[in-house]
Amino acid sequence: MKKIHLVCNAHLDPVWLWEWPEGAGEAFSTFRTAAEFCEHEDGFIFCHNEALLYQWAEEYEPALFKRIQTLVAKGKWNILGGWFLQPDGNMPSGESFVRQVLLGKRYFKEKFGVDVKTGANLDPFGHTRGLVQILAKSGYHSYLFCRPDRAFAALPADEFVWVGYDGSEIMAARVQAHYNSRGGGARAKVEDWMKTHPDKGLSVLLWGIGDHGGGASKRDLADLKELMTSTPDFEIVHSTAEAYFEELSERKDALPRHADDINPWAVGCYTTMARVKQRHRRLENEIYGAEKMASAAAFQGLMKYPETELRSAIRDLAFAEFHDILPGSSIEPAEEGAIRLLDHGLEMASRVKSGAFFALAAGEKPAEDGEIPIFVYNPHPFKIDGIISCEFQDHEPNFEGGYLTPKIFRKRRPLPCQPEKELSNLSLEWRKKVVFAAELEPGRMNRFSCRLEKSGVKPSPILKEANGIIHFKTRDLEVDISAATGLIERCRIDGADFLAPGAFRPLVIADNADPWGMSVRAFRSVVGAFTLLDPENGTRFSGVSQGLLPRSASSKKERSGRSSRPFSATGIHSSV
Repeated sequence: MKKIHLVCNAHLDPVWLWEWPEGAGEAFSTFRTAAEFCEHEDGFIFCHNEALLYQWAEEYEPALFKRIQTLVAKGKWNILGGWFLQPDGNMPSGESFVRQVLLGKRYFKEKFGVDVKTGANLDPFGHTRGLVQILAKSGYHSYLFCRPDRAFAALPADEFVWVGYDGSEIMAARVQAHYNSRGGGARAKVEDWMKTHPDKGLSVLLWGIGDHGGGASKRDLADLKELMTSTPDFEIVHSTAEAYFEELSERKDALPRHADDINPWAVGCYTTMARVKQRHRRLENEIYGAEKMASAAAFQGLMKYPETELRSAIRDLAFAEFHDILPGSSIEPAEEGAIRLLDHGLEMASRVKSGAFFALAAGEKPAEDGEIPIFVYNPHPFKIDGIISCEFQDHEPNFEGGYLTPKIFRKRRPLPCQPEKELSNLSLEWRKKVVFAAELEPGRMNRFSCRLEKSGVKPSPILKEANGIIHFKTRDLEVDISAATGLIERCRIDGADFLAPGAFRPLVIADNADPWGMSVRAFRSVVGAFTLLDPENGTRFSGVSQGLLPRSASSKKERSGRSSRPFSATGIHSSV
């Protein structure tokens, strides 16, 4: 007999067209209603994911939380998905996805005694193939999702074996009928499915009021109960995602295989709210560095491991990866809330890194006369050969005249270095910024010595413009920079060119009123470009009041056909 697994859920975005307090209140209301039905309706099972919402219930409505614990123990309430929340499926790093799993699995194991085997990420706008390896190695055997639909992602079937980069495998199912149903419309949804899929032997259908909570209703439960008893050709049961996949696994060997990403949908979201995206990536990296430095310091007995502070920053990061925060599909107040959240995480990580840095630097020998010591910690278990940039300040301003050139040494051996413009604009010869090349030893503090050498005048740039081009060349790198636009026009590495003509030129792309980009796959229609401002407007825009800023090699560039006009927009549409 053909069988339909009905999985009742309530889609609950903690943040979207509202801020988190409203999202939490809606979750509590939905959970109360669901608990009532679970306690009094025979056979009914409510399914819900997102550890974050359960944590809010535990903190703000402990009596409700205890009811849910009892229902989970009785099998009347199912933990769906088992992640911290439903994150964006493309932008977080692999480490962040692992943390989403770890935060969720640990919480549900500790509070409910369950180990979820089916991942569920129903609402994101795409799914990276890298998830397969992470899910499989985290104890999952299956994955349930809704987007992108058939119009945007051609899969071999809606049920398939998803293959990861390393050969890992999990079963996956795309729910074409989406994750919710209208109030009083659950029966109609099931009937429509049976009508359009009369020969499908095994199906999973998600139902429940929700794009802002709701779940089941009395009418829906009554209608479904009557449908279950009056439909002889289909076995219709209240169920869970795990139960559906357990049954699907019996024919796993016959399922087609998919070894690729599952993308795209709503590509416009990936071009918006840059401040959120930038802070997210920065916090990811800051947490990684802070953890390694704190671990090294704690292992050596130099400090107590800052578990509470790091857990707070990690939770901030995980929350900000929600699929209506990180992509940029929420309202402006929610964006501001996300920035506050990420800034809090960055501050916590900064405090941890600073504490670990001072602990690891303890015991260093005092500076010699005239020496300014520079300490750089390499948190990685391998050497790093790179460019180091830092600012520092001498004890007193240089009132004696001349220019102080910073020179960098390691164990009295000079290193390649050069001064750069410091962030300060004080009219004093005092604050300094230096950039130098060095190899950093792994997992340790690396010490360098800086000494200031007085010279007569401030050094001028070595690179000079010739025929409108600033040309830079090393043994394996060749770069041409246009003096008219400031853009890199040529980049050749080991004899191979890496840039097409016009690379990096700021373009104006045609857009429409849909900021999500729900009806397009990409933005490719160029309707204009940016050019440089003329000297008069460029000077005014720059705030310079004494004379005009020069137009660099204008006649040469005009003769060569290069644009000497500047960054003002042409075209009628701005990019998303």
